[in-house]
Amino acid sequence: MTLMTTGKTDPEAERPLTVDDLRRMPDDGRRYELVDGRLDVSPAPVFLHSRVESRLTLHLGLLAPEDYEVVASPGINVNGDRSHHRIPDLAVIRAAGAETPYLTKPPELAVEIVSPESVYRDNFTKRHEYAAFGIPAYWLITPDPELPSIIELRLDDGEYTEVSATFGEDTLDTNLPFPLRIVPHWLVGAGDWRKHIGGSDEAIA
Repeated sequence: MTLMTTGKTDPEAERPLTVDDLRRMPDDGRRYELVDGRLDVSPAPVFLHSRVESRLTLHLGLLAPEDYEVVASPGINVNGDRSHHRIPDLAVIRAAGAETPYLTKPPELAVEIVSPESVYRDNFTKRHEYAAFGIPAYWLITPDPELPSIIELRLDDGEYTEVSATFGEDTLDTNLPFPLRIVPHWLVGAGDWRKHIGGSDEAIA
């Protein structure tokens, strides 16, 4: 993650940025977020990150009830603040709550896929921001090729509490945002992941 602030030589640049300014950002594959009016720029995701995001979006999308929607990388104006804009790797929303151009209400679930550059941001900064915003469930996925994991957090009295930590070939079994099962290994592993990602009695090759 690279934190960028506006320059001091341009009077216009000294004001806090808003989501309107994001339209001027280059389409270069990087992710542009806002923190109190300052740009927070993340590099384009590596392949393993994209694999996890794609598989998880497809798996949850197939399981979601019709009144839910699974969205990859939605822009969210946190707490309705146009100068505080986050983009989780994945979110689950109520279909009736879809908004454009950006979401302004808490999704049912936010997911961040942790990279070496985002460890602090995802585990601490976004954790506190998402809790204050009122997102009921937050997942932190570590796409370690040897031992991937999903940490499930749930909102309790304004703060997140860890309710489960699932590693490798074990199965996450949860009812938020809706009943689902998922095996972390099959978010990253080669093979017929569609067959096994929801849990299977068959051994992993």
